[in-house]
Amino acid sequence: MTIKTVSIIGLGALGTMLAKYFSDKLPKDDVRVIASQSRIQKYQKNGIYCNGERYDFNYVLPESEQKPVDLLIFCVKFNQLQQAIEDARQQVGEHTIILSALNGISSEEIIGNTVGMEKMLYCVAQGMDAVKIENKLDYKNMGMLCFGEKDNTVWSEKVTAVAEFFDTLKFPYEVPKDMDHRMWGKFMLNTGVNQTVTVYSTNYGGIQVEGEPRNVMIAAMREVIALSQKVGINLGEADLTYWLDVLATLNPLGIPSMRQDMAASRKTEVGLFSVTAIALGKQYNVPTPINEWLYHNVQELEKDFK
Repeated sequence: MTIKTVSIIGLGALGTMLAKYFSDKLPKDDVRVIASQSRIQKYQKNGIYCNGERYDFNYVLPESEQKPVDLLIFCVKFNQLQQAIEDARQQVGEHTIILSALNGISSEEIIGNTVGMEKMLYCVAQGMDAVKIENKLDYKNMGMLCFGEKDNTVWSEKVTAVAEFFDTLKFPYEVPKDMDHRMWGKFMLNTGVNQTVTVYSTNYGGIQVEGEPRNVMIAAMREVIALSQKVGINLGEADLTYWLDVLATLNPLGIPSMRQDMAASRKTEVGLFSVTAIALGKQYNVPTPINEWLYHNVQELEKDFK
């Protein structure tokens, strides 16, 4: 199994960064960006800029009949996922491998229930500090993709194929032995960071230093640690330290996607974070007062958004 072609759906911060990287390394026709006609026209008219350089990607319509792609990467927001699954159907063949770089812990099963779990690998994007405002993306750290089966003690054929493809392109990645543990760790980070930065209208720098925002962030993360122990994932203080160290590497002026959505008056992905934590807390009788407070404040901030 050899990967030569890749499709990306979703040109937010991560999708744009991946499209740029792959387009710089591969023939243009081997990298497809799936988009509607209206979006393609907008992209072609205004361009997409990455760190000041304009990129004109190889855009394809959802209905385009083409040879199935080898690797398909979902980079949309959670509330766009169902439409994205439909838009990507023509790209999926018998041997297509799919990565979902969405936040949260549920998108792989949602995609797999439609296209087949045998095509899925679990995935987490971490360490990037990209900020995209309209058609302009800026970043200092591109981070990496962590992917694999749930257990990677022995690599599967799919994992090996993606790793070899990334090696060829010198693309940064990691294959953790326990993907459930890594995904819950990223969920813990997002639940603390994204919501706190949004509620306090700050940036990464505002939670990299001691103070109330950082205290709230860590308290929200510790609630996820308590939940993880109820479901058998068993995050601990070592995981908290690991993810705080990841946070410390980010550009202090950067902001997460949730804060970017709030600044643009778009509905956020709060359902992936505090709503999930609160629901699990009720299910397992674990108190989640910090996540409840964060959820209330995010709802207040976006109550007038369409």
